Amino acid sequence: MKLYLECASGISGDMTVAALLDLGADEGVLRQALASLPVEGYQVEVSRVSKAGLDACDFAVLLDAAHENHDHDMEYLHGHSHDHEQEHDHEHGHHEEHGHSHGHDHPHDQNHPHAHEHRSLPDILQILEAGALTPGAKALAERIFTILAQAEAQAHGVALEQVHFHEVGAVDSIVDIVAAAVCLDNLGITEVVVPVLNEGGGFVRCQHGKLPVPVPATLNIAAQHGLNLHILPVEGELVTPTGAAIVAAVKTEDALPERFRVLKTGYGAGKRRYSIPSLLRAMLIEPI
Repeated sequence: MKLYLECASGISGDMTVAALLDLGADEGVLRQALASLPVEGYQVEVSRVSKAGLDACDFAVLLDAAHENHDHDMEYLHGHSHDHEQEHDHEHGHHEEHGHSHGHDHPHDQNHPHAHEHRSLPDILQILEAGALTPGAKALAERIFTILAQAEAQAHGVALEQVHFHEVGAVDSIVDIVAAAVCLDNLGITEVVVPVLNEGGGFVRCQHGKLPVPVPATLNIAAQHGLNLHILPVEGELVTPTGAAIVAAVKTEDALPERFRVLKTGYGAGKRRYSIPSLLRAMLIEPI
């Protein structure tokens, strides 16, 4: 099955999962796979939301108080309030990439001493091994995590085995990446077309200050895996490191077939609010 990811307004982990669920990935299979992992501190919510008037699927990782973060807090991320269009995001006050897995550490309330286990890549691989995942889903999840860890190791200037960081180890990032791998495996995706990733600009806040967008991990992934970037005149991080890592792990082609049929379309909603609708459109296509 050939998948086309149209990343006109970027890509993140939760947007990918939502789009794949909208395409028909089995939610029951996904929930069983996630429940088999030795990971606690979250619930998964799948719902329908409206984005620029379009009906879209929303995949949300609802974190408990000890694991919550600022990835949907626009004022925190950018250091000022945004006057962009207010969309029906179903903001949950927690993670985007969750997204995502977003590749940023966040400071937390000292009342939550257990916030954010800083798991290493070997820790993550042990979690995957303990879960009841299909061989295909497990292999893909391992590849996504490894790509992300390599990019973060390069960004921080440390060896791969020494990377202990929130970006890969956070509960929401684990759930997003495993969920994406399970959904891709469940749909039987064998080829993935991703012509370009549209990204924003400006700065986004992390634990050590503000990082330029695209953030270093995303740029490292794009460089290492030949991803095509296009910078839009939008202030904000549209492509998260988790989103970039998913694309790097699955992309087989840069260009669409000259002619093709669209078999089904899915829309995945993002959580962050920017001047363009946060939507990932995914299509199952058949060359003709």
